[in-house]
Amino acid sequence: MRRIRTLITKEFLDLARNRTALLPVVIVTVLSLVLPFGIAVGVPAMTGHGLGEDADLLRVSVAVGSGEALSSDARIQLFLFQQFLMLFLLTPITGAMALAAHAIVGEKQARTLEPLLATPITTFELLAAKVFGALIPTLAISLAGLALYFAGILAFALPGVAAAMASARTLMLVVLVAPAAALVSLQSAILISSRANDPRTAQQFGVLIIIPLAGVLVAQFTGSLWLSAAALGLLGLGLLGVWLLLTLLSVAVFDREAILTRWR
Repeated sequence: MRRIRTLITKEFLDLARNRTALLPVVIVTVLSLVLPFGIAVGVPAMTGHGLGEDADLLRVSVAVGSGEALSSDARIQLFLFQQFLMLFLLTPITGAMALAAHAIVGEKQARTLEPLLATPITTFELLAAKVFGALIPTLAISLAGLALYFAGILAFALPGVAAAMASARTLMLVVLVAPAAALVSLQSAILISSRANDPRTAQQFGVLIIIPLAGVLVAQFTGSLWLSAAALGLLGLGLLGVWLLLTLLSVAVFDREAILTRWR
């Protein structure tokens, strides 16, 4: 763990010299904040029409299962805020892809990979540091965005919405599914980065996890799918299992001797 911490510190120092690499994380976080409040709060305020007047939204909002506890407008707001919460799953994925994809290929191109491989660190320690060196800063920005998100719900949402958001489903999304999805995506990028010559190739493969997540988001908005807290828990555990398998595969395919000569 001491060597992994040292390597992660090195990653943070490299990131401090290239802070613009975190710009995509900030942009996605800002969009994740602007869109839900613009739709759930801004549009009704500007048009003078409540959300409950939309029959389609009223129909699909039944999925949140609030019963009689909330008004129609508040239930639709809760539905929208729950849906847009999934956008924060994409924040660490899209934002950290450039960091993770550049992690191995970039080190080779900068001629800094050889000294690392000459040290006594193991392949697992190196790859773990690369993954968590990209994950930790992006998760920190994502958590700051989530804090603003819930503060905005407390300030601007209708009565009862903020209390309804404090649920097991929200906890599963924030604490389990989002980090697990980011780990799978980042590990995929590291795996491809260790075998590719171009960082863009690793980015393209790692970002593929966004496709099923976007599909789930669209399905939930149409009301054809609603993932319960239990389903999200199973999804998160499944993603963690996939990450562990990808980690073992990454270590297996990372040939310390041949990888340098292959990239010449």
